[in-house]
Amino acid sequence: MKAHALLVVWLAFSSLGGIQAAHAANAEDRPQANEVQDPGASRDWTVQVTPYLWASGLAGNISPFRSAPTLQVDKSFSQNLKDLNFGGFANLWARRGRVVFSADLMYVDTTGSEATGPLPALQIPGLGPIPPGATVDAEVDTTLFTTTVQGGYRVLEDHGFTFDVLGGVRYWRIRNDVKVTVAVPGLGARSARHGERFDWVDPVLGARAFVPLSATSSLLAQLDVGGFGAGSHRTWSVLMTYNHVFSERLSGSIGYKLLDADYDHHGHVYDTRQTGPVLGLTWRF
Repeated sequence: MKAHALLVVWLAFSSLGGIQAAHAANAEDRPQANEVQDPGASRDWTVQVTPYLWASGLAGNISPFRSAPTLQVDKSFSQNLKDLNFGGFANLWARRGRVVFSADLMYVDTTGSEATGPLPALQIPGLGPIPPGATVDAEVDTTLFTTTVQGGYRVLEDHGFTFDVLGGVRYWRIRNDVKVTVAVPGLGARSARHGERFDWVDPVLGARAFVPLSATSSLLAQLDVGGFGAGSHRTWSVLMTYNHVFSERLSGSIGYKLLDADYDHHGHVYDTRQTGPVLGLTWRF
């Protein structure tokens, strides 16, 4: 295994990752029999809350510590899941007349471990130079928090079909804490801890389309692009779901989500793509 393999465990943060998934069933948009309403007429807020899961894999290039080696990664959802401590995901969607609002939250906490050796000479934060032939054990605690907040305007509504334009920000925060134990033949072992945190904000622009299939089923598609060099060089996401209404207040959704980010700033690299199925359950108030 390569010398910098001890850092690979950092990648586990992507477990169940996600952002903006399955906000989805949209009971407020489903067609009503023999009824056509002016979308601008309502004076009350309609609110939907969706807890969801995103079974995401992760591929790309990451440097978890400032100026550390950039690692190429390709991890499946099952590989990420085994290191998961906690994951929480929720989306809030609201509309009043033609004004729409979305807030999406994701928090993931993972612990991973890796053993490598014997290694060539390298340097590890907190330990300094490591002589050749050493064996390294590493335990990494990683937390990832993202939130995407967008406001927008419903530009089209026609017999249940709706089209919204959106704009807002996506905030990223990543924290890594690593405990490294190095064993050198004939010299014994020593340990050290090192922690880093980095965060950034991306402006995003997007659109959202809702297509009714029947009185109880529908399709939803949402796209956003952003970064523009203000935070990351580029970020974009796509969400597509099939939705089914169970009752006036409860609906469900299943679909697929992609999230891409290309961040390289102050020695930190996060150039990744996360993809996988999403599953959500929506309560409408």
